[in-house]
Amino acid sequence: MQRMGMVIGIAPDKIDEYRRLHAAVWPQVLARIAQSNIRNYTIFLREPENLLFGCWEYNGEDFDADMAAIAADPETQRWWSFCSPCQVPLSSRAPGEHWAMMDELFHVD
Repeated sequence: MQRMGMVIGIAPDKIDEYRRLHAAVWPQVLARIAQSNIRNYTIFLREPENLLFGCWEYNGEDFDADMAAIAADPETQRWWSFCSPCQVPLSSRAPGEHWAMMDELFHVD
């Protein structure tokens, strides 16, 4: 298992919409996430900085293939068409990233 963290900005005027979307994530999107070996996925909001922090546990063998399966899923693409306009990617993110991945520095069970 690999814990992963990521961060992205959120447009202040889209916070309520983002909350509404995530209060009722579509079952097909949740199923695709699970099929791609993602567990314990959480998104936190930090205001007034307007940052979203996401974290999950990846339990698969081929992260790139699992992420490609999520990205290729038509229902997930449709979901992203609603979520992406709310998000403000960080200018410091790596090439190809939407959410900026973070390095884990500390963990305790």
